[in-house]
Amino acid sequence: MKSHTEYLTFQVEKRRDFINITPDVENLVHESGIKEGLCLVNAMHITASVFINDDEGGLHKDFEHWLEQLAPHEPVSQYFHNRTGEDNADGHLKRSIMGREVVVAVTNGRLDFGPWEQIFYGEFDGCRRKRVLVKIIGE
Repeated sequence: MKSHTEYLTFQVEKRRDFINITPDVENLVHESGIKEGLCLVNAMHITASVFINDDEGGLHKDFEHWLEQLAPHEPVSQYFHNRTGEDNADGHLKRSIMGREVVVAVTNGRLDFGPWEQIFYGEFDGCRRKRVLVKIIGE
């Protein structure tokens, strides 16, 4: 069995954003040379997420609206975590909702998606560098 490990880096200029990283991950699968296996994509920061869904702008606005209703950023004083001097408790909660990682099958050297599926990086506390781990294993 072979493995291939790479890191994607992001510095999102907004506090929150969703970025389609499917082309980046597809390129890494191709570079790995692995034809059959699994691809793990993991947000390595506790205020960021990796998830699979449709690349449709209205849906992304719905996610942002829904997440803000569930864990509003303000007032920052509503969160115990923010008493430590942080202002990102909502980002931790949003990450818990949207997920830490995804695993996608690799078949014939390609990500094996269902219709409309794409991989997204979700940022919930931007304006600083963050990494995403991509680990591909297989033959």
